[in-house]
Amino acid sequence: MADNDPQSARELSQFAENLLQQLQENFQALTDKLLLRNILFNEMGERIDDLEKHVTGLMAQAGIENTCEELTQ
Repeated sequence: MADNDPQSARELSQFAENLLQQLQENFQALTDKLLLRNILFNEMGERIDDLEKHVTGLMAQAGIENTCEELTQ
């Protein structure tokens, strides 16, 4: 057996408990990262929407008739 392999029922129980704790911590860290990434993507999407509105407004002020939608087609 390897050095870290459990030798008794008690060690096996402790080993399993430690493994489950590590899995839970890793899962929580991954969940936190995904939630943060989702928040950042939502904020970025809102900023892009605001930018499109500002560009459309500036184009209207400049007398340019093409809208952002027409330029992307």
